[in-house]
Amino acid sequence: MEKRKLRAFVSWSGGKDAALSCYRAMKHYEISCLLNMVSEDGLTSRAHGVRTNVLRVQADAMELPIIQQKTSWETYEREFKAAVSRLKQDGIEAGIFGDIDLAEHREWVERVCREVGVAAVLPIWEEKRDDLLREFIDEGFEAVVISVRNDVLGTEWLGRIIDFCFMADLSKMEGVDMAGENGEYHTLVISGPIFKKRMRIVQSENIIQAARSVLDIAACEAIRAGR
Repeated sequence: MEKRKLRAFVSWSGGKDAALSCYRAMKHYEISCLLNMVSEDGLTSRAHGVRTNVLRVQADAMELPIIQQKTSWETYEREFKAAVSRLKQDGIEAGIFGDIDLAEHREWVERVCREVGVAAVLPIWEEKRDDLLREFIDEGFEAVVISVRNDVLGTEWLGRIIDFCFMADLSKMEGVDMAGENGEYHTLVISGPIFKKRMRIVQSENIIQAARSVLDIAACEAIRAGR
């Protein structure tokens, strides 16, 4: 008899690490929904500042429900635990997280999940950055750069696709983490093996801020392949 898969949520940012973790976890868990922590006004995500309507289109393209929990940074843990507690009541048994090697965050994730009573799963923990990006590309994912640190990367990186040319160019940048683990860049995944439809960016603009520059996506849509 085939072993029953545990039902799980994915802690969702919309970026490459969350997507690859979700993809790997699907082999062993039943992914029931995405959990996305958002600002108090509900307009942008807490993690990367992506507009919440964009993440809803992304979830639609994946054909997965998305729960967007409002929170401040001060109330983040309380609101996260409240959201996971509600999911547990609905039968969720595990959470999937895209952390690579930030020990402090892993300790937080495991503690919070333990206190709520669900398992914390980190599918890409302590794997080599280059290997993760190659797997991401080889498996057919497509992601765009939506945010960069101004002291590391320029605005010309905004909108770039994560591909082998991206990896080659990034490897030439001294002191830059290949996976962007120091906040060098953030991504939005628009297509891949966990998607039923692909995302198409309809309207966007580059916004230069003091510390970061962002590709602000104002409108996008989920379309069937071939359109």
